Amino acid sequence: MNLFDTLEENNKQTPLAALLRPKNLDEFLGQTNVINENSPINNLLKANRLFSLILWGPPGCGKTTLARLIANHHKANFVELSAVTSGVKDVKDAVLAAKDNLRSGIRTILFIDEIHRYSKTQQDALLPHIENGTFHLIGSTTENPSFQLVPALLSRAQVIMLNRIDETSIKKIVEKGFIYLKKHYASSPVTVEDEAIETIVNLSSGDARYALNTVENSYFAAYGDGKNPDSKVTKKLVEDLLQKSTARYDRQGHYDCLSAYQKSLRGSDPDAAIYYLAKMLVNGEDPRIIARRLIVCASEDVGNADFRAFLIAEAALKAVETLGMPECRIALAQATEFVARAKKSNRAIMAVDEAMADIQSGLDYAPPMHLRDCHYKDAKKYGFGEGYVYTHDNPEYKQQFLPDEIKDKKYFH
Repeated sequence: MNLFDTLEENNKQTPLAALLRPKNLDEFLGQTNVINENSPINNLLKANRLFSLILWGPPGCGKTTLARLIANHHKANFVELSAVTSGVKDVKDAVLAAKDNLRSGIRTILFIDEIHRYSKTQQDALLPHIENGTFHLIGSTTENPSFQLVPALLSRAQVIMLNRIDETSIKKIVEKGFIYLKKHYASSPVTVEDEAIETIVNLSSGDARYALNTVENSYFAAYGDGKNPDSKVTKKLVEDLLQKSTARYDRQGHYDCLSAYQKSLRGSDPDAAIYYLAKMLVNGEDPRIIARRLIVCASEDVGNADFRAFLIAEAALKAVETLGMPECRIALAQATEFVARAKKSNRAIMAVDEAMADIQSGLDYAPPMHLRDCHYKDAKKYGFGEGYVYTHDNPEYKQQFLPDEIKDKKYFH
C-alpha cells in the first residue's frame, strides 16, 4: 500500500506534517526548555493537574501538537476552534458539550488557535467558564499575549513561550519525513542528498510544519511518475522549488529586530547592526521606521559625544523619504556604520529622565523670581524679573537658575 492509498482510505489528502504529528511527549522535539523530565509543565502533567494555558510561539513550533498531547495525557475531550472562523456562539456550543461531559466525569480542553484574533468581548466570554471549571482553555498565539489578550484572561491562564525548533531537532524531523515517504514508495525510492537535507533545515527557520511540507513537495518533485530509477532530491531541486528563503518575520520579529538593531548600535557593533538592518530590509520593513530608530539611537546613545551622528541619522531619514528603496538602503547602511562606530554618551537622556522623575515625584517648583517673565504690565510690581542680570552684559556674574528648593541639584553627571 502506498501513501496515496493510505490517504484515500481516510477520504482526505492528509499532509505529511499531520501524518507525523508526535503521538506522545517523548516524540515532541525542540522544546526542551518547556518539556523535559523536571520541567514545571512535565511535573504538573505527572501530578495529573489540568490547567489553562496560553502557548505563545512562532509558526510551526508545536503549539497545536502540545495542546493535543496534553489532552491525550489527561484523557480529556479536545475541542478545537479557530479564532478566525469561530465566535461566541461556537464557545457557547463548546460550553454545553463540556457540561455534558462533566456529568460523565470527562474533562474538556477548549483549544483556540490564534486566540489573539478574538475581540475583547469574545475573550471576556471565556472567563466565567474557565473560572468555574467548565473547561480548561489552551490558546495558541504567534503574538505577544501581554499586548493582545485581556488582563483578566492572562490572570486565569499560564503563559508558556515556545521557541523556534532548533536545527538539530528540525534535521531529525526532516530525516523522519523522508524515511516515511521512502517506506511508502519502496518500489521506486528517491535518493536524498545530504546537502538537500541541510538546505531544508536552513530554510525552515525552525518551523517544523514548513520543513515537512518542503520534504513532501521536494520528494514528489523528484519522484514524478515513479518511473525514473535515478530520482534524487538535491540542493538545487529544493532551491528551485522554494525559489527563495521565506524568512519568518511577523510582528514579534519586527520588534525583536528593531530592538537588536538599536542594541547593536549602542554596543558599537557595526557588523551586527548591518545584519539586522539587512534582515529588516529583506523582509519588507518600512525603511522610515528604521531611520527613525537610527535618530533615536543617535540622540539617546551617542548624544553630544559626537553630535554629527544625529545630523547623519536625520539625513538618512531625508534620503529614505526622497529616494525610497532600494537606493535608500545605502544611506541607511552609511548612517548605521557611523552611529555604531561613534563614541557614546547617554548623559542627555539620563539627565532629562532624572529631572522628569523629580518633577513627577513632587519636586515641582516655580522658577526663582528674577527669572520669571516680566514682559507685561505690573510684572515689576510683583517682583517678577527683579535682580536678573543679562548674561551677555556680565558673563562672569554667577546667578541662580534652578528653583530655590533644589538650587544645588546636578542632573548631568
